[in-house]
Amino acid sequence: GVANAIAIGGAGAVFWMWFSALFAMILKYAEILLAVSHRRTDPKGRFFGGAMYYIRDCFLSRRWERLAIVIPIIFAVLMVINALSIGCVVQVRAVGETLEDVVGIPTVYSGVLLVLLTMPLLVRGAKGISALTEYLVPIMTAGYVILSIAVLILRRDALGQAMLSIWQGAFTPESAVGGVSGFLLSRALRVGTMRGLLSNEGGCGTAPTAHAEANAKSPAHQGIWGIFEVFTDTIVLCTATALVILVSGVDMSTGGVMMTVNAYSSVLGGFADWFFCVAVFCFGYATLLCWGNYGLESVRFLSRKKRWRILYVLAFGLCILFGVRSAPEFVWGIGDFGIATMTAINLCVLFLLRREIKQETLL
Repeated sequence: GVANAIAIGGAGAVFWMWFSALFAMILKYAEILLAVSHRRTDPKGRFFGGAMYYIRDCFLSRRWERLAIVIPIIFAVLMVINALSIGCVVQVRAVGETLEDVVGIPTVYSGVLLVLLTMPLLVRGAKGISALTEYLVPIMTAGYVILSIAVLILRRDALGQAMLSIWQGAFTPESAVGGVSGFLLSRALRVGTMRGLLSNEGGCGTAPTAHAEANAKSPAHQGIWGIFEVFTDTIVLCTATALVILVSGVDMSTGGVMMTVNAYSSVLGGFADWFFCVAVFCFGYATLLCWGNYGLESVRFLSRKKRWRILYVLAFGLCILFGVRSAPEFVWGIGDFGIATMTAINLCVLFLLRREIKQETLL
């Protein structure tokens, strides 16, 4: 996402990722708080929920019965579409491309491996997914930060120019963007904001699905973790990636995960390639599982019939096999539209529930 943001919007896109993160911290806190407040419990005593549930409760509390039916359904459908597109196709393409270019493993083998690793955990549900990712992600994050610091130390002479290019590029006007993003007059702003939302999930209503399942001390306490997530994800990791790309001297017009891999390896040598094979696989796999669960919970919201969940899992597996070989540009377009629409719906509901958020925070 960071590489694509720079390739499309230039270095200035990084500034708008930072800018969006500041607002995303507040929004993610609020939506996670609401997710915990409005979550449900299944017959086995397991918590579940998400934005769809507090959206429905919000409209029902105001006796807007039709909106309480239509809007949550639209939100859940968009969540499923995003899970199959950005959450699946884009992630597995990054994994497949890296393994093929660095190690020489054909993408079809990567796809089959990801299907075999993903499908059983999706069938098992959120418990199996969280048990794996709580160990997988922190270890790889630590390694990623260490390599990033090493690159920036070695190329510290180019760091000042990189920061200057981010600032200058952020305010370079380009042609107006059409559609729902028409008011965003800078390509850097639009792309940076959308990639920032994809990275930290703040405000778009996806993260509440995961946090609703947490054994939280209180809604507000769980919301604090949302602030921490946005800071770590965007301010730390995405900034580190962006600065490494900018100081490395690689061609910044290509985009894609290999642009990032080449940036690190051009400074650190071949060792970075092998680390990134592992890192991209682990990060991509963890994200794949997370989005798979988002979609599964959305299908559950739409219908309690088991056959729909089975069909979704099968569709997710097919998208893995398709995505590992090709991730067309229109997939990013679908994802950006879905994220933008979900964010618009979610922000309206957060505004309507602002008093509840304030009361929970003050408790």
